[in-house]
Amino acid sequence: MRSLLIPLTFAGLCQAAQAGDISSTYTDLDWKKDCVTYAQAEQGDGDWADLACSGYRGYPVLVGYDDARESLFYGFPPGGDMTSTWESFSALNSSGAKVEWRVETNGDKAAPFAVIHRRSISNGEDETKKTEVLLVAKVAQMDARDGCTVGLVLATGNPAANDQARKIADEKAKGFACGKDKRVVIGDVPAFGRVDN
Repeated sequence: MRSLLIPLTFAGLCQAAQAGDISSTYTDLDWKKDCVTYAQAEQGDGDWADLACSGYRGYPVLVGYDDARESLFYGFPPGGDMTSTWESFSALNSSGAKVEWRVETNGDKAAPFAVIHRRSISNGEDETKKTEVLLVAKVAQMDARDGCTVGLVLATGNPAANDQARKIADEKAKGFACGKDKRVVIGDVPAFGRVDN
């Protein structure tokens, strides 16, 4: 029995050594201060704009705004174009002013692999009532360029929302196949969809 425990213990230590330390870092998202508009509607062409915003250590946050709805992309988009995919709530919505980046550190290398970002969704029947949702997204890396929404956690009336969102980020984001894998949804979250152009 003892001879069996030694290899198992050693294997456990090797796995722990390969996995990096995971922590949270926060950045601000202020459209007026942290973003530059690189495309927008001409007069009479609707209400839309595309913005590039500063994120975490060179990882950008790209915002697509269209008719009071937002689609956000975290990291490096495929072909440099985030407009190939639109992910947003059906109802009018807006993003929070803080972005939580889940960062894995291995030695002197630290890379964000997921974000948790609060979204506020309007209620069509009562504009004074908004639903808060934590959106968990995979951060697109320079080499893979694969980023998308991994999970949605109802935050309104849910004191465990932050812990639930971090669990989804840490366990699902890195291996999530965008456009193929099913998002994790916790709670009665407003309608959310993805459109591949």
